[in-house]
Amino acid sequence: MSAATLTPAAVASKAADAPIPLRAHLRHTGALIRRNLLWIRQDPESMFDAILFPVIFTLLFVYVFGGSIGQSLGGGQERYVQYVVPGLMAMMGMNMAQGVGTGFNQDFNSGVMDRFRSLPIGRGSVLFAKIAVELMRMLFATVILMIVGVLVGFDITNWPGMLASVGLSALFGSALMWVFLTLGVVMKSAQSVQAMGFLVLMPLQFGSSIFAPTRSMPGWLQNFTDYNPLSALADTARGLMVGGPVAHGLWVTLIWSAGLTAVMAPVAIHKFRTKS
Repeated sequence: MSAATLTPAAVASKAADAPIPLRAHLRHTGALIRRNLLWIRQDPESMFDAILFPVIFTLLFVYVFGGSIGQSLGGGQERYVQYVVPGLMAMMGMNMAQGVGTGFNQDFNSGVMDRFRSLPIGRGSVLFAKIAVELMRMLFATVILMIVGVLVGFDITNWPGMLASVGLSALFGSALMWVFLTLGVVMKSAQSVQAMGFLVLMPLQFGSSIFAPTRSMPGWLQNFTDYNPLSALADTARGLMVGGPVAHGLWVTLIWSAGLTAVMAPVAIHKFRTKS
């Protein structure tokens, strides 16, 4: 078919699928990041989860379970604060990842993504911009977590270790975001994305060492927690921030992060490109 016989929609689609240089990809990603940040400024309620999640979970687990679990750790509530705050940091990326999937799905249903896909911009730029903004929200939530943690008694003794823990949490969180971006494309509604995220992440979250030591769990569950990426991330953050073994959890977290990104990033971009 000649260019003269192409419809306007076909011309737009053909232009959008044309190869785009790396510099243009970066420029498009920056523009979309700015667009997403402006949207947050117009809708500040979208930041409520980043603000309230670390506050509610920290206060809930410290003051409801801190005394009993702290005793099993050989101390009390003060000992449990040192245990649970690094674990909650591991949850930041998980919760933000689930949010990016639901938001992405809502953008599709509202027609925003159809407009983006009709423009001559890199397909990956839309997804990378989403991940970049969600990582900013995650870092904001982490700051809130650390402030609340200090207020309830958390003692920051290793600042380089804390910064390394934040970076590791961001790395794993970005890997999880590719999974939820894929779900955001293939699922029919935001509610479906939330339900799938709940079914997958809830067992990972509570079948881990985030909230309590795993030594009292049944043997089969302990074997599961040894290779649960959330458990590995929590143990690594704990070791970096308050002392303890790091190597095993670090390698497990890095392997999971690299594997999820290598597998799911191309899938997410392909599904976004070909979604009808």
